[in-house]
Amino acid sequence: MSATPAPAGRAPCCWHRKDHMDFSILALVFALGLRHGLDADHLAIIDGFARLRPSRWNGVLFALGHGGVVTVLALGVDRLLGEVELDWLSPWLFLLVAGANLYRLLRPAAHTHAGAGAGLPGRWLVLGPLAMGVLLAIGFETVTQLSALSLANQVSPLLLGAAFTFGMLITDGVNGLLAARVQRSRGPRAESASRVIGWLVVAFSTAFAFGHFAGLDLGTLALPLGVLMFSALVALRLWCLRDPQARLTVGT
Repeated sequence: MSATPAPAGRAPCCWHRKDHMDFSILALVFALGLRHGLDADHLAIIDGFARLRPSRWNGVLFALGHGGVVTVLALGVDRLLGEVELDWLSPWLFLLVAGANLYRLLRPAAHTHAGAGAGLPGRWLVLGPLAMGVLLAIGFETVTQLSALSLANQVSPLLLGAAFTFGMLITDGVNGLLAARVQRSRGPRAESASRVIGWLVVAFSTAFAFGHFAGLDLGTLALPLGVLMFSALVALRLWCLRDPQARLTVGT
């Protein structure tokens, strides 16, 4: 009789232990998403789109596309697709972003800050961040992305994808908001800040593209370069705010 309650007494402990382990894993995956969102390749693309269409949703759309692919990969769908190699696509995506921003720098459109990418297909600019997030996740896997995927057999893949995506939503979303506000600001400092961001995007995107062509592993540099770029964006935003002639245009 006395031995009967023992398993029932131990079961809740096991469940509590499992719930605690699942929460710890999800917290780790969330932190990986936060860190992944600060990678320089993310910021270069989001800031690049901000110069073409300064929407505060650029970072959110990019993170949703990127996180959606991570979730699909965690579910094991990649095994159903067979040997589909898209690594070759990543450098061309970066060159596309670099080229579009270089064109805008050399031939600025009228009312650059308030415009929504004059001369470029509007629908592409709206859906571009989402599409780029998807394509970059498929063709440019990084250490943090692979680290999150390695935990897929320890927790629900859907929860893993949601936690990773939520982490990216915060960092990429904040970056997209700041970049859009810099681009929509009007004034002498805002014009200079916009051009600085433009040249940073061109430089970083080109470096990632040619680094990939050369077979270099840029994963270890992604975070420090990303922190540098994000810090520069924050500093430029604060600098613009201190401009007595600054004003903010209305935008999405």
